[in-house]
Amino acid sequence: MEVQWVGVETPRLGPPHTAISVIFSILLGLRYTQALEMSVGKITHMEAVNGSTVILPCTYASCIGIKDLYFNWQFNENGTMQKVCDSIIVSEGVVPDVKIYRERVEFVGMNDHNNISIMLWNITFEDAGEYTCFGRNPKEKGRNHSAVFTLYVVDELRVVDNTLATMIASAVGGAIALLMGFMLLKNFTLFVLAKLEEKNKECLVTSSGIDNTENGLSGSKADSKPTPKKK
Repeated sequence: MEVQWVGVETPRLGPPHTAISVIFSILLGLRYTQALEMSVGKITHMEAVNGSTVILPCTYASCIGIKDLYFNWQFNENGTMQKVCDSIIVSEGVVPDVKIYRERVEFVGMNDHNNISIMLWNITFEDAGEYTCFGRNPKEKGRNHSAVFTLYVVDELRVVDNTLATMIASAVGGAIALLMGFMLLKNFTLFVLAKLEEKNKECLVTSSGIDNTENGLSGSKADSKPTPKKK
């Protein structure tokens, strides 16, 4: 009988460069998760009075540093992005030569601590809206990021009504004071009762000794007198 051998195909592993490519992609992804970031701070809006001067904050950060970082500020004017200013920062610490495209705008960041903030002078109601701080870092293969800051322009700042807060604070303070007074009164009452009880015990001991003396009981002063002798 002829025996037929059935061959089992051994799975082939990919070439070494495939694994290297996967690892490189993962590392690249991890690097980009901490890449260029533009930030306007935790408070992303401001309310200012018409005619005042305000600063729109913005800073940048990159885990691997920057080189020829391009940045700009843009203003959303009725759906159209209008450039406010732009420049290129050659490297960290270098003061950029900023071009201004809008009136009453001044660059005040000076790249100090990665600061690229701008100042708006004598603002009007037309200046209200969204301002976008944008950055692109060629060192990170053109990685870019942006942050939006919203400016509201009003006739006068709203006065916050603190009546409710004052009432709550007064109520809480009164309750605490009442509780402290109650605790002091309680402690004082317990102290007085303790003193009265101690005084009552002393009175009972004293009155008991007097009763024994008057009744001529053993151990009293009446027993201490000597018996008169008969003549």
